[in-house]
Amino acid sequence: MKKVAIFALAGMLGTAVQAGNLEDPVVEPTVIAEAAAESSAPSAALVLGLTALTLFVTAASK
Repeated sequence: MKKVAIFALAGMLGTAVQAGNLEDPVVEPTVIAEAAAESSAPSAALVLGLTALTLFVTAASK
């Protein structure tokens, strides 16, 4: 009977020791690199060219 009590006590103490600690786990952050999407707006050169063409056609038609 004493052996059963000793094994039961050892079993309870063993599980309490292996219960874990209260420290936060060390986890490295995952770095996610995302390619920059190009803007859907027209570029400045295109806008400037179309504006110049429009002004030229308007001036030539008068």
